[in-house]
Amino acid sequence: MSGPTPRAARSTSRARRRSTPAALLALLVALLLALTACGSSSDDDAADSSESPSADFPVTVTADNGEVTLDERPEAIVSLSATATEMLFAIGAGDQVEAVDDTSNHPAEAPVTDLSSFTPNAEAIVGYSPDLVVLSDDLNGIVDALESLDVPVLLLGAATDLDNSYAQMELLGEATGHADEAADAVADVRSRIDAAVASVPADVAGQRVYHELDPSFYSADSTTFIGSIYALFGLENIADGAPDPSGGYPQLSAEYLVQQAPDIIVLADTKCCGESAATVAQRPAFDTVPAVVEGRVVEADDDTASRWGPRVADFAETVAGALQG
Repeated sequence: MSGPTPRAARSTSRARRRSTPAALLALLVALLLALTACGSSSDDDAADSSESPSADFPVTVTADNGEVTLDERPEAIVSLSATATEMLFAIGAGDQVEAVDDTSNHPAEAPVTDLSSFTPNAEAIVGYSPDLVVLSDDLNGIVDALESLDVPVLLLGAATDLDNSYAQMELLGEATGHADEAADAVADVRSRIDAAVASVPADVAGQRVYHELDPSFYSADSTTFIGSIYALFGLENIADGAPDPSGGYPQLSAEYLVQQAPDIIVLADTKCCGESAATVAQRPAFDTVPAVVEGRVVEADDDTASRWGPRVADFAETVAGALQG
């Protein structure tokens, strides 16, 4: 057994001594190609690792209920906020949404359930085995109830302005592993709103607007999210002069409205209450209001006009269309 080994070794030595420069060069090239292939494989593996769903986790975000840490990318999200539902789908996290509340009617593919955002029930929510719950209101102590069950919760209340809305979309992007898509969604909304504002004539500034929430004349002043949209166009909100501001949502009177003579009326009660330009024109004395006389009563979509998500760009474009006319 010991004899063949020295002979093999000697044979190899002789073969190396007989190698030509061309053979050596070929060997070196082969080695370099092998090393390059190994390096490329490592780089590809690193790229794949950085792009994996859990690459950026754990993450810690700050919501209205404080800091929330998510150890892994959530794959079973329950949304009890119609606005949050729209945001989640807009940023590419729709496939991770397991269930949404009964008011989340957009987009069409949202998995609507009988879960209630007004009377939330922890047991019913946990029945969907969520690894993240998103809420806009802490009703019935639902945040504490879910946190006591070790369910991560993000409380994202109504935005007060566009920057707040953008921040919520970006936060959801971080929390769901879609930071880049969230940034793109925010950029798109910004661009569309900027274009809508730029599309109206300069003399629009100073015109008076009345935003109607229901037929009993509840409105929204400039301190609210929807009021901030009108401010972008330079409009004067007649609700700002209401004697009782009521937290930004004063109830006006028919007499006050007629006296204020708004140039544009935006109805956010077309779906809930069947209001329209025709019903407004039939109200006593409203046939003297400039918005009615000039045909600038906007029949807005109730949801688009009340949510602070990505469809606010749709709303801004609707308002711009009325102002252009």
